[in-house]
Amino acid sequence: MSNTPQDAGAGLAPEPEPELPAYALVRFSLSRYGIKIDDPEKHQGRYPELTHWRDAVHDGRRVDGIYMLVGAGGNITVQTGVDGVLMIDTQYAELSEKIYSKIQELSPTPIRYIINTHSHPDHVGGNANLAPLGATITGGNVARLQEDAGDGATIVAFETVMNNMVDEKYPVESWPSETFFVERKDMYFNDEGIEILHQPNAHTDGDVIVWFRKTDVVVTGDVFTTTMYPFIDKAKGGSINGVISALNTIVDITIPRAKQEGGTLVVPGHGRLADEADVVEYRDMVTIIRDRIKALRDSGMTLEQVKAAGPTQDYDSRYGSNEGFWTTDMFIEAVYDGVQG
Repeated sequence: MSNTPQDAGAGLAPEPEPELPAYALVRFSLSRYGIKIDDPEKHQGRYPELTHWRDAVHDGRRVDGIYMLVGAGGNITVQTGVDGVLMIDTQYAELSEKIYSKIQELSPTPIRYIINTHSHPDHVGGNANLAPLGATITGGNVARLQEDAGDGATIVAFETVMNNMVDEKYPVESWPSETFFVERKDMYFNDEGIEILHQPNAHTDGDVIVWFRKTDVVVTGDVFTTTMYPFIDKAKGGSINGVISALNTIVDITIPRAKQEGGTLVVPGHGRLADEADVVEYRDMVTIIRDRIKALRDSGMTLEQVKAAGPTQDYDSRYGSNEGFWTTDMFIEAVYDGVQG
């Protein structure tokens, strides 16, 4: 598994490719230790071909109607059913045609909802392209008084996501059409209760975790990834303590099946499908590093002295990077600033 920043992809344009990358369509039935595939050659390289695991199971449990799209940006989650399609995040605008094609292979029903986990372009870049291809459920006086009330999917996000997108001059068509400012928003779609839980000042100030309660799937956005140290976007209100709080929230709502394995499925913002044990290990790693850096700072060390002390060195081979948009030194600096006082 690569730890390169390109795999994490938050906030940067995708690498130039001779043509748009293909997608792996992954059913939420992959083992945390790998995937069984019918044609291994399809899965060589960074952008594997489309594959649909119709009969695969995760730890003895089949999850119907929920899928994961993996590609150049953040992971996309797709829920399908009689009410239509709900998707979480939209990756880069350049990939919208391929994304929509894969969704249509899953379900011919319209996209009804798009939920954005935060405002970075590798998660919201396709909003303007994909939302108009959907249709909002409407009726009654709304449909009678507003002819275009049903045009386009509803884009749902925490209100600061809207603020950030306006400030960064995203096209109007990509803005959320439904925002909320409370800790918890719920909805019922495709015969399933869904909770959208705001995680304040974590990766950004607008992060949400999406919890599918019936199928027991948790979508984390970038508060949890399997590919890198947490990207703490201080310019958008991110903080180390907020990240740890968000990770604790995920641990609180996930349940392992047996021997701390399987059970609730966790879709990270980037990287492979996970479960509670993966989140616990990641949470513990981040907490240990936070506490180390705090102890070093409290002892009077400067930032450069803390970096030289190597507070992350036993985790660097797994999560660290010396190049790209988010390096190990940048992570240490963000934590150092976050434990002040």
